Amino acid sequence: MYSVIKIHKKNRMKKINKIVSVFLIVILSGMVNMTAQTPTGKEIVQKAQDKINGLSSQGIMKMTVVRPAWSRDVTMKSWSKGDDYYLILITSPARDKGQVFLKREFDMWNWMPSISRMIKIPPSMMSQSWMGSDFTNDDLVKMNSYVNDYTHKIVGDKTIDGIDCYRIEMIPLPDAAVVWGKVLVWIAKEEYHQLRIEFYDEDMLLVNREICSEIKQMGDRKLPSIMVMEPVNKKGHKTIIEISEMEFNKPFPEGFFSQQNMKKVR
Repeated sequence: MYSVIKIHKKNRMKKINKIVSVFLIVILSGMVNMTAQTPTGKEIVQKAQDKINGLSSQGIMKMTVVRPAWSRDVTMKSWSKGDDYYLILITSPARDKGQVFLKREFDMWNWMPSISRMIKIPPSMMSQSWMGSDFTNDDLVKMNSYVNDYTHKIVGDKTIDGIDCYRIEMIPLPDAAVVWGKVLVWIAKEEYHQLRIEFYDEDMLLVNREICSEIKQMGDRKLPSIMVMEPVNKKGHKTIIEISEMEFNKPFPEGFFSQQNMKKVR
């Protein structure tokens, strides 16, 4: 009788162990699948940048600089190729019309037709205001790469305008010559739209906040069409960029992103 009870208990333990084993396998499989499906912080930032830039882009936009006592509009055309080449032509107002900004890899120039002068913009001026706006030179031509010059850590989630977003903390690499001490970015989980960016100085104090909205069809993809940059400690100051047209992945002729073309582009 004792032997029968012992065998029965042994069989029951085997069944329990088998159930526990199956349960653990299911749980671990789910964890593996979740890990496989969730991209890393760097992968998320890369997807967002690829969506914004494409292999190349060209567009038309308006920038409105708002101050407590006045505002002014600047219209422009822009062209880019990858992360290394940017060209911006100012089309209005009349006093600025014809100015061109060019970024080639790690160099940036400004062509000023009113004085027939080509000015090289040094790295020390990348954090300076661009055309009197709240955007810096670096913001406009992306001299520093969010992908290559920073570390990337997913630090949370947030819903912005009904869109679930990753919250990613970016800290500059030790040898990166970047403008900011830290950048926080909110990127949509499904479409990888960049919806909010916060810029912190070297003391980790918040300096600027950029809000992106009005997602529209732009060429072969959907992107936010309005970007608002606001300095947090300057009441009544903000700069709005509205994109009216944007096309992607069109080829550019040889020499398009050159100092020679800066004087001819229209």
